[in-house]
Amino acid sequence: MSGAEIGLLPEVDRVLRDEFPGIEIRLSSDYSPVLAKALMRRKLDAAFIRPEEQMGDLSYRRVRTDPLVFVFPSDHRLASQAAITPQEIANENFCLPSKSAPAVRRVVLEYFNRAGIDPKPQHEVHNVVHAISMITSTRAVMMLPAYTKRYLPESITTRPVQGEVPTLDLMLAYHKANKSPILKLLLSRVGKLAGAPS
Repeated sequence: MSGAEIGLLPEVDRVLRDEFPGIEIRLSSDYSPVLAKALMRRKLDAAFIRPEEQMGDLSYRRVRTDPLVFVFPSDHRLASQAAITPQEIANENFCLPSKSAPAVRRVVLEYFNRAGIDPKPQHEVHNVVHAISMITSTRAVMMLPAYTKRYLPESITTRPVQGEVPTLDLMLAYHKANKSPILKLLLSRVGKLAGAPS
């Protein structure tokens, strides 16, 4: 995942090393669908991902729920507002998360659909770094999880959504057949992980 795990990994490391001091932890960062497939093939024990559809052998524990925010250049006309409605961006140059991030894309499209807005995206972005590049170069508006604020340069700002706020769950996913005591410990501490900085 593009950045969601950064605030969680130090806490995961601490939890696991406190109980299993000699543990070897190997990290893998990728898009949620790729991580879900690796879990299905039993190549990973656990992954922080967005919920994936049609992955019957996986179980999920919600770690946290991230609100989405509007993201655009700091000198954009919308920057003077405290919060933004979907109607206010209806005619803006808009970037949409790509199909490589299907959960974020789905939440954004469903949100606009409920609001009766067809955003007509001019570009699709694959991750936060790509979003920064496209927002800066095309002066586009986009919706991203609020945790991404910490990665944005001063030339880009965010505003909360006015009214119904779309959200995206961050899940700890694992294969249902995995009976590892390490996984069991991690699952027992999900509540503590939810309190980790996001």
